[in-house]
Amino acid sequence: MLKINFLLAITLLLLCSCKIEKDQLNKWISYDESYEIKKNVSHSLERMRYLRIQSKHTDKNSFFIPFQDALLNFSNEEYEKLKPLILEKDILEIQNNIKQGKITYEKLCLFYLYRIYLFETNKNTYLNSIIALNPNVLINAKKKDQNRYKEINHPLYGMPILLKDNIDALPMSTTAGAAALRNNIPINDAFIVKQLRKKGALILGKVNLSEWAYYFCEGCPLGYSAIGGQTLNPYGRMKFETGGSSSGSAVSVAANFAVAAIGSETSGSILSPSGKNSVVGLKPTVGLVSRSGIIPISSTLDTAGPMTKNIIDNAILLNAIIGEDPNDSYSFSSKPIYYQGLDTVSLKGKRLGIFRKFEKDSLMKQVLIKLRKAGATIVSLVSPELKLKKFRKLLDIDMKYDLPEYFNNYASDQLPFDSIEDIIAFNNKDSILNAPYGQKIFSRIVKEKRDKEDFLKEKKLLMTTAKEYFNDIEKHDLEAIISIDNYTATFAAAAHFPALGVPMGYRKNGQPQNLTFIAPSKKEQTLLELGAVFERINRVRKLPLLYE
Repeated sequence: MLKINFLLAITLLLLCSCKIEKDQLNKWISYDESYEIKKNVSHSLERMRYLRIQSKHTDKNSFFIPFQDALLNFSNEEYEKLKPLILEKDILEIQNNIKQGKITYEKLCLFYLYRIYLFETNKNTYLNSIIALNPNVLINAKKKDQNRYKEINHPLYGMPILLKDNIDALPMSTTAGAAALRNNIPINDAFIVKQLRKKGALILGKVNLSEWAYYFCEGCPLGYSAIGGQTLNPYGRMKFETGGSSSGSAVSVAANFAVAAIGSETSGSILSPSGKNSVVGLKPTVGLVSRSGIIPISSTLDTAGPMTKNIIDNAILLNAIIGEDPNDSYSFSSKPIYYQGLDTVSLKGKRLGIFRKFEKDSLMKQVLIKLRKAGATIVSLVSPELKLKKFRKLLDIDMKYDLPEYFNNYASDQLPFDSIEDIIAFNNKDSILNAPYGQKIFSRIVKEKRDKEDFLKEKKLLMTTAKEYFNDIEKHDLEAIISIDNYTATFAAAAHFPALGVPMGYRKNGQPQNLTFIAPSKKEQTLLELGAVFERINRVRKLPLLYE
């Protein structure tokens, strides 16, 4: 059976790497997906019993029109030659290859565009992770090459970055995956996009997500949106969940469709897909990274964060996007995030806590042995008997008032929506097309009678309770508490504690899993140092087989 699967994988790879015809690009053709949908009807995870895979709103072929000539002139031989210089390499390694003249920023960008084209237009390998490509990115890349010696001031210079499609970045629409926002050309870049551009980064495009950051439909598939279709996991298409809501960010990084990506999290939306796709994901302290120009769920809990193949890239990306923003009430000034020296940190003398319920996990058992061997002291903890009452109500109230603020201050002037009620009405005009899984959460939000001021006391109690959940950090003098994927994400979110997911291994069925470090507010540097050591003693991340 393994031999058959291997031969199938090789065949698919050959199909994907065939040379592009020199007269025109091969077009993506929608196909009958009923067999695949029927096959998943009995999937053990109800959320993976899909109703739809391909988007009915988006023509993938339109992504590649601005790059047609460049793609036609980029040979498969050149693509194969560049692979060892780019695939799975960290930012500093890529920059060194550019410095040595082995590659240019333009060719780096073209490599990713070509790779996206090859895999996303093949029905056996497409992942639906890309929602839009920046039509100006190759022009901008060429300028980076021309100005390299007088402009370069940061490792992100010339690096192609993908953004979750709830983040404003001109000239592309910001849709949150929703059909209602398909023409939402924002009035400006989000604050963090301006930060990226200042550092010289290239905005390669936008990625798919769970529609409205998974606060729209209830029990629906992770990674589905009307605009992007169903995002698929490269480690097991139609087999494993992608996690969400930053599904496209994680999938694109896992498949090496860009150097790195930005995701966002309210509760678990970076940690969950990072774990499911074997990438490094950091959920920062709320306020470290600006939210201005990002479609919100909750101004209380939302944050953007870096999603990368490794720790050094995560630190570099976080370093680039932090900064105090006067338009974000939670924003604060912080010390720089240091990416230098991460390769020299040690676990000797470090104390890490773990709730006993996680110690039984088979991968965790192996990891604990490695952590102890590296010098860490592991403290076994009892999970506090605490519940976050009215957590959903907090999100409902925040979104009811925060989304109209985005519409009024950041969205296109031509957008005919002012409220969630308007979105519901739009979707109801063709609910099968626009909302095949319903819009139960939106329907609940509009019925909410309380406002933010009325909920302040309960919100404060909720956040205090969340911090109490991590009292063991101070009690036992811990650097961090370790967990699995997004299992403790809700408490970390409500406490405003940062969390870092790092690949810990793969289950017997091939499904990835992350080790998650959680530390007190503003301790991102500590998390990155812990993550760097763990990555060094546990190098397990590997490219998905079909995408090597």
